[in-house]
Amino acid sequence: MLVTHMLRTALLLGLFAIIGAGMVALTFKYTEQPIADSERKALLRSLHALVPPASHDNDLFSDVLTVQNSEYLGTDKPVRIYRARKQGQPVAAVIETVTPDGYGGNIFLLVAVRYDAMLLGVRVSKHKETPGLGDAIEAERSDWIAGFEGKSLTNPASSGWRVKKDGGEFDQFTGATITPRAVVKAVFRALQFYQVQGDSLFVEDK
Repeated sequence: MLVTHMLRTALLLGLFAIIGAGMVALTFKYTEQPIADSERKALLRSLHALVPPASHDNDLFSDVLTVQNSEYLGTDKPVRIYRARKQGQPVAAVIETVTPDGYGGNIFLLVAVRYDAMLLGVRVSKHKETPGLGDAIEAERSDWIAGFEGKSLTNPASSGWRVKKDGGEFDQFTGATITPRAVVKAVFRALQFYQVQGDSLFVEDK
């Protein structure tokens, strides 16, 4: 009787495990595409906020370059560069970059650089910074991120690419210096990457 009871229990547990795994698989199957679609729409909104549709006539999602450069872009994983063109001529590049120096870990950024190397703007695509403090890097939370618009490697000079607490020109947040410090550094490095790569970023894949 004991053996029979144990076998019955084992079978029931196995059945529940199979049913549970099936439900998880079905949930993933039916939510994977909606999640992907939502992420794509959010990305497109950010891209268009940085590079308005009227300024280019190509599809940013199709004109993409994939690169790896841990020195300048903060990760050894491949990142994407969305290239904007008008009548075939380069307009801007939106560079995915990562700073591992955030208070809560990696901060993922989109850095839009006009063809003449001036910043069009920056957006945070993902982060785990402290709500109410570090999340002020989000455009929806404050206008701090808008302070990068119009900047370049010479405006300010390299010594100015720091938060004010470190002698630079960018504001920090009350009670939170690590987050803005990390973002400023990452944007500066993305600009340096753009300068080093130059026109090669806009060469069409053959």
